[in-house]
Amino acid sequence: MAGTAGVGAPRRLFLLLLAASCLFAFAALYAQIPGLYGDEGIAPVSRLLADSDRPVLEQLQANPTLLLLGPHLGLAPQQVMELLCLLGALLAFGAVVWERLRSGLVFLILWVLNLSLHQVGDELDHLLLEAGFLAVPVAPFLCGGSASQHHDRVTFWLTRWLLFRATFGGGVAKLALGDSDWWNLSALSRYFEGQPSPTPLSWYCHHLPDWLLKLGVVVQLEAEIVVPFLFFAPIRCLRLSAFYVQVLLQICSFLTGNHGLLNLLTAALCLSLLDSDHVGFWLGHKKKRRSRSTTWTQAAASLLPLLFAAAVWAVVVLSAVQLFRLRVDWDGKTVSSKTIFTQQEFQGVLKAVAAPSIWLAVLSLTWEVVSALLGSVCVRGTFAKLSSLVQSLIFSSVAVALFALSVVRFFFTVYLGLDGDGQPIRSRNYAFYILLSMNYRLVNSYGLESNAFWDDGRPEIIIEGSVDNTTWTEIDFLYKIGNENVAPPFMGPYLPRLDWWMWQAAHAPRDRSPWFTVLVLRLLQGRRDVVHLLQVDEGRYPFHQSPPRFIRAKLYRYRFTQRRADGTESPQWWTRRYVDDFYPTVHFTSPDLQRMLTQQGLTVRGVHLEKFLGLLTPPTPDSPISQALALARNHISALSGPLLLLALAATAASIHLIGAAFGHRARSAPTDPRGRKTKDGQQTSDRQRSRKENQEERMQESERSPRKRRK
Repeated sequence: MAGTAGVGAPRRLFLLLLAASCLFAFAALYAQIPGLYGDEGIAPVSRLLADSDRPVLEQLQANPTLLLLGPHLGLAPQQVMELLCLLGALLAFGAVVWERLRSGLVFLILWVLNLSLHQVGDELDHLLLEAGFLAVPVAPFLCGGSASQHHDRVTFWLTRWLLFRATFGGGVAKLALGDSDWWNLSALSRYFEGQPSPTPLSWYCHHLPDWLLKLGVVVQLEAEIVVPFLFFAPIRCLRLSAFYVQVLLQICSFLTGNHGLLNLLTAALCLSLLDSDHVGFWLGHKKKRRSRSTTWTQAAASLLPLLFAAAVWAVVVLSAVQLFRLRVDWDGKTVSSKTIFTQQEFQGVLKAVAAPSIWLAVLSLTWEVVSALLGSVCVRGTFAKLSSLVQSLIFSSVAVALFALSVVRFFFTVYLGLDGDGQPIRSRNYAFYILLSMNYRLVNSYGLESNAFWDDGRPEIIIEGSVDNTTWTEIDFLYKIGNENVAPPFMGPYLPRLDWWMWQAAHAPRDRSPWFTVLVLRLLQGRRDVVHLLQVDEGRYPFHQSPPRFIRAKLYRYRFTQRRADGTESPQWWTRRYVDDFYPTVHFTSPDLQRMLTQQGLTVRGVHLEKFLGLLTPPTPDSPISQALALARNHISALSGPLLLLALAATAASIHLIGAAFGHRARSAPTDPRGRKTKDGQQTSDRQRSRKENQEERMQESERSPRKRRK
């Protein structure tokens, strides 16, 4: 049943993965700050902070970011941004390698730093901000550690509710927005090719049989729309099976696409479906048996949940068979599939299950709150009982308040978030929740975005440079699709922002990407920080000796190459065809370039951007902090983004392995009662071992529900 086992182990593992996600987010953004937000970057942060006439408190209220404090600290905006990233990365790295730093106070600081950087350009993931804020009540506030409290299951339940909203919202959007690719089950046949950043494995998945790709769409829709309701199941094995389904989905997504931190964060949220016993099973910890003999009644009681779980999964499979008309062709060894319900029917069912899904979550949260309160009442000692009860009441109130805020957003998203045409409704008279969402990102909506793909290939912008306006050379990006002979990269949790912007710009008219004109200007100027975003190794940049005098951009359609008739693979990864000119030919003093800068509103206080920023970097204060920031930048700039994240992960893993090795050696060293090593190498006394086992047994009992303890 729900709540019969503790959540100490999965909670600690969740905080570890969340700290790692924060570390990767800060490090990835830090590597791209000079080229993106520097004074010579594409979107200088100076423009966002140019209006500094108002009082600081008013600016913080309108735009909550610590970057506004830069002038008061004697630092330039770019330096403040780098300082926040470094502080966040150091604090997150400390939380990764030392459990004592995984406290609510540390995660609150990380959330404030994330929010400050998020206000600059919507850079960090919304899911990271919301999960990071939930970590504040989930973690011990002042000092992290392995100690568990009865209210942990209540606050940790909030991460399960967030997982439900993110997963269910993503699945609903695929059908509710009316994308034909999802309705005819052909989305995966275009997804691997048309996603923002494919991996080499995407090429092989793209060439799987069509019937298998359609079956994959059915599995994904079932896993994202139906399976999330099992997150609140009272039977443990249902939650465990839902956990493995979601984790398997995230592993497949991670291997076939570069989605930044999305997969790692979702996998961390999935840990809310586990309990300490199952994590102990992973680690090889054997569970103590209370009795050697098992009666028929006990055997039947343990078998009934398994039979019920099997029945539930049978219903899930049968629903997929009926709703998507799955038929097995034994002769052709294929499985046919077809959606048999309409969009209107789906929206009707969606509105019908909106309220029951909320009530299901309310019942699940109520169970956790009652279990925590009863567990606090059963604590031994008057003072300890009163302290535990007060803590449970406070944290339960916080959990209920956060749940209430998210329920409003969830209800408007699912029940009222779609009009008759399947388009999101933007205004529904809930300004308070919009304020929390837009300014502080305490509550977010997930899934309401376009998932459209194209039959004629993915659009890509190719930038070309020339010295004489006659001979043109393509400027390849390190991570973006360009050269047909280069395999798609695998970047792990790293997400190159400029490449992401280029992908978005290729799907919209040019006037919706005013930053592209600034990118062209910076390439004509030969700004090193911007070139570093394209190629870390300057020798691979075709204009590393002198910047190009002319720049233009073309729009192409890219498609994966096909297998040859003999079954062998082509040496090329892509084929492409020219579509149109995306950007006209311009040079540094071109009137067209100046006109586009003016037309697109790239001005600050009515002054032209080029004149405002100047062709030379403005002087920055020469303080010890500035010198330290410059020194750190010089040492890190030589590393690519994925390599930087890999180095941080390897360092943290090495520290953990060394600590585990020394800890195991210290535990295995035999000692006498006075703490000195024994001569004959015997184990510790039976009395000490018995005392330790009794203490561990009491800790396990404290994490169990009161009902089980009374038994």
